[in-house]
Parts: sequence; C-alpha cells; structure tokens
Amino acid sequence: MSTDQFIGTWKLVSCEVKVEGGESVFPMGQVPVGRLMYDEKDNMLVALANAERPRMSNDVHKMFAPLEEKGPAFDSFEAYFGSYSVNETEKVITHHVESGLFPNWTGSSQQRFYSFTGNRLELSTPPVEHEGSRVVAVLLWERM
Repeated sequence: MSTDQFIGTWKLVSCEVKVEGGESVFPMGQVPVGRLMYDEKDNMLVALANAERPRMSNDVHKMFAPLEEKGPAFDSFEAYFGSYSVNETEKVITHHVESGLFPNWTGSSQQRFYSFTGNRLELSTPPVEHEGSRVVAVLLWERM
C-alpha cells in the first residue's frame, strides 16, 4: 500500500465514539458533516461538525455572541491542521497538530489507526480512559 492512498479530499460519513460495554455516542449527531484533506507535501487539515448545530444570536461574529452560546458551538465543531506521517507496518497515520480548535492538541501528535475499504477510509483513535470506561472514536470517510 502506498501513502498516496491518503492524498485527496474525504467527506465525513459517520463519527461514533464507542464506549466499553457496547454503548455508542455520536458527538456530531447522526448525520455529521466534515472534510479531511491530505496533500502530497504531508500537509493535512480536518473539520467536522454536527449538521444541526444551533445558530448563534449574533450574525456578525462569534466573538460577539453571548457566553452561554459559545459552549454548544465549541462542542459541536472540531478542526485542526498540521502535517502527517504514516507507519504502514502498524497501519497508523499520525496527525502532527500545528493548531486547532482544542488548544491542548497544539504541538501534539494524534495517532489514528487506519483501514481502507473501496473508496472509504476508517480512522480510529487508540483507546482512552473516560469516566472509568475505555472509549474509541471511529470516523468513517469517503473519498470525494
């Protein structure tokens, strides 16, 4: 497999967080929207959102919105950009985050396990502990 398989633009099909014990959570709703882009110079960017995000009361700019509207807007959107590297042996793509919506990821390396099926790319996080359970985020992308 060549890392060229990643290059291009991908459309988000699903975003699911699987909780140990069988429960699933859909943080971007049942019909999320998003794009993932990789280029031949190892640049990447991703943006995903809940398609039914509530609108803010201010149409000028988010900085003028009331504080109580900012939390839901923050929770229903994710975006970051940087570079990427691929470990074909372990089937891991690493996103080296330059900056993004969640400031704690700036300067971090976010590993994602990958698999290709036809024109689809599945990315999943390593398991993390959250409130006493192990959780894994699984995002399914379709080549545009």
